Parts: sequence; structure tokens; C-alpha cells
Amino acid sequence: MSILKVARMGHPVLRAKARAIDKAELKSPALQQFIDDLVDTMYEYSGVGLAAPQVHQAVRVFVAMLDADGRGEGDATVLVNPEILVVGDQTVEGWEGCLSVPDVRGRVSRAQHIKVSALDRTGKRFELDLSDFPARVVQHENDHLDGVLFFDRMRSLESLTYLEEYSRYHAKRDDEEED
Repeated sequence: MSILKVARMGHPVLRAKARAIDKAELKSPALQQFIDDLVDTMYEYSGVGLAAPQVHQAVRVFVAMLDADGRGEGDATVLVNPEILVVGDQTVEGWEGCLSVPDVRGRVSRAQHIKVSALDRTGKRFELDLSDFPARVVQHENDHLDGVLFFDRMRSLESLTYLEEYSRYHAKRDDEEED
């Protein structure tokens, strides 16, 4: 187990398009170890997702906790060479943060419902039909594979806030709106 160094905003790897991973490459012990380290790093930093470019590897793989409430219960899902299909035209705005942009939050509009097709860590193709928070996580992590950060998707920077201010002024209000 290794905890990997997380690239922060400004590092060029976060703005580059990652390369696809060949199925044969998935069998390499080095790539399998990297996937394990990616999962361990996500857990270490209490993330709900982590993409390879965020740890200085420009390859198309990310890991994510895809439980509906985002509490990270269960196992991380590994997605290699993911492809997203938006289902319908409904979007929803929600708060996002990023391990590469520490202590900052902002409201981002995302497709509410998606289908994602990817390879698992053994090279087997699988599909997921996701809505709401899990769909948001997959879209956020997939953006990293294309060199896009969450604030690039924000309609306005007015909601951009530090985590402390988010917790103080916005988190409680959002919880009340959900009731």
C-alpha cells in the first residue's frame, strides 16, 4: 500500500487529456498496484473519487464510491477507459469539491442521469446506470481524464467558497432545503 501524492491545481497533468489504457496493459502488476494505491489514496484523503491524473498519472482510470448517499460505504468501483452517455436532458446543480483543489467548494450543474460503460480492473466491460450523486461523482472524475476541473463547469463563480465558509453558511441551508 502506498499513499500517492495528489497533484494540486496548477500542475500541468491536471489540464492534459489522459491516454487510454490497453487491455493487455491492465494485466501488468505495476498497473494493478497503481489501482490499489489509487483506492488507498482516495480513502486516506476521505475522497469519494480519485482519477489517475490527480496522482500524476495521465491514464484513463478512476476509482469512485458510488453508493447513493456518498458516504463511501462498500467497495470502490474501478473504471478504466470510461465512456459516459447522458440520459435525458435534466440537469441538477450541486456542491462539489476536489482533492486537487483543497478546501474549496462550488455549485456545478451536471446531468442528473447517465449511463457509463467502462472496463473493470481485469479488462471486463461493464455498464452502470447512475442518477443523482453517483452520476455527479462519475462526471466529476471523468472530467479529470479530459483535463477539466469542476470550476470550469460552473455557470458562475459566485458560489465558489472555502470549505470553512461552505460549512458555516451553505451546508446547513442545503440540508434544510432537502427536508
